[in-house]
Amino acid sequence: MADLLRALGLAIIIEGLVLALAPLRYEELLAFLRSLSREARMLLGLTAIALGGVLFAFGGLVR
Repeated sequence: MADLLRALGLAIIIEGLVLALAPLRYEELLAFLRSLSREARMLLGLTAIALGGVLFAFGGLVR
């Protein structure tokens, strides 16, 4: 559980850094995502989930 909380905390820190250090680029990214079709956004999300799952599983093997 502690590892999960650390991972969540790290994700929030990274999101905050992006917003604090490059807010214009973040707005451009949001505009780009808005320009994509719903299906493309869903595919992007599913790809991110799959990649995260692979990295999560690989992290368990490294220990």
